[in-house]
Amino acid sequence: MKNMTKIMMAATLAVGTLAAGCQTTPSVTAPVTQPITVDALQAYNWQLVDAKRSNGDKVSQLFFDPSKPLTLKFFKDGTSNRVTFANTCNNMGASYSVVNDNVVLSNVMSTMMACPEPQASFDTATMATVQGKYSINNNANNVPILTIRNANQVAYFKAVAK
Repeated sequence: MKNMTKIMMAATLAVGTLAAGCQTTPSVTAPVTQPITVDALQAYNWQLVDAKRSNGDKVSQLFFDPSKPLTLKFFKDGTSNRVTFANTCNNMGASYSVVNDNVVLSNVMSTMMACPEPQASFDTATMATVQGKYSINNNANNVPILTIRNANQVAYFKAVAK
């Protein structure tokens, strides 16, 4: 009986060792950052999916109406590049250029309607959100994600087909 117990323990140990050796380590790859180019920005519309302040709190002003998320629409207008900020109360947009792999907004324009709350706060939060360092990565589902990061917050926009 003692020999049988020793054999069973040795077999269990051997099977456990083999099973541990057969396990595969999941491959973890860092997201690949794509260069910021006019073509990359204009290939999609960019729909806001998340925005957090530097303290981790959600920028709630940007999410008062989930059916109408902030959407950035980059396009060529004649010889200039433009971006509009869709679903805002006021019509908002800017000219933009890509300088040293970063988006530089200029000639930011907005109508001046007296928007009620929470739309007025949405417009204000929009202007704070679009100012910052832009980067593009693909998420786990291979969907491009535009990230805009500044000293106060970080916002993530998913690529949506035009």
